[in-house]
Amino acid sequence: MQLASFTGFFRTLFIIISFYYIFRFLAKLFLPVVIKKVVEKASENMQQQQQGQYYNNWQRPADGETSIYNTDNARKSRETKKVGDYVDYEEID
Repeated sequence: MQLASFTGFFRTLFIIISFYYIFRFLAKLFLPVVIKKVVEKASENMQQQQQGQYYNNWQRPADGETSIYNTDNARKSRETKKVGDYVDYEEID
């Protein structure tokens, strides 16, 4: 059985503290680069998803086909707000 020595304790403490400061130094050097790469990759993925949704919604028709896109939603909303029927009255003399 070995007993812990006073110099062994300080040596272990020195190693732990040195690894801590080395890790902090390397994190200051490399962490901004890693974070920048992660953000760029996330923005590329988002851009690809948006482009994919855009192209899926607006696919080009095949040659010879005619496609009609109705983008006038205001006209539809006015038509659905009609209540009742219009009745034309005539005057009786």
